[in-house]
Amino acid sequence: MKKIAFLFLCGIFCSTFSVFSQSEINQFDAQGKRHGIWKKTFEGTDQLRYEGTFDHGAEVGEFKFYCEDCKNQPMVVKNFIGNDKIAEVKYFTIKGKLVSEGKMKDKDRIGEWLYYHEKSKNIMTRENYSNGKLDGKKITYYPNGKITEETTYKNGIREGVDNYYSPEGVLLKKLIYKEDQLQGPAFYYDAYGNVVIEGFYKDGKKHGLWKYFKNGNVVLEETYPKKSAE
Repeated sequence: MKKIAFLFLCGIFCSTFSVFSQSEINQFDAQGKRHGIWKKTFEGTDQLRYEGTFDHGAEVGEFKFYCEDCKNQPMVVKNFIGNDKIAEVKYFTIKGKLVSEGKMKDKDRIGEWLYYHEKSKNIMTRENYSNGKLDGKKITYYPNGKITEETTYKNGIREGVDNYYSPEGVLLKKLIYKEDQLQGPAFYYDAYGNVVIEGFYKDGKKHGLWKYFKNGNVVLEETYPKKSAE
């Protein structure tokens, strides 16, 4: 009899606790702002869409975002680190592989962002952002860690020298961008660092005299824009 009574009371307690726990999430404060723990699922499923904590409408601490097929693996994790809406953000594959990480303010990327190679933990790209736009040096790496390309952005557009390297670290191309267009001298090199093409760009197109080399000697010269045949 005692055992039956115990089970009966346990059932009531567990049921009450479950209802109480559910009532403690997805709440609003007196001003109608989200407050406390929030969890949302995809419509018609038990799969979490996101979970995190609000403090009178402000996101605090860790937030996790899922896809419909993610199960327990979040695709995005945001960790809010202060009262200025800045969050440390990490993106993952559905299998939990880290894809990229950096900081965001609201929906804008800020500061340094790192992107990783698909089959390793090595950095693939290192970028810098200001107010959601690329700003500063962008460096891309080969899987072996050698630099592939170095270029500079200003307010979201390419501006300045663009260098491209071989997997062995030999400079292969040296170009200049201005307002996202190729402008100025251009040099192309072979795998040993010898100049093979030398020319000039204007508004993204070849302009003026272009020279082509073989064994250090000019073997061809062309002038742009080319005159149309009469």
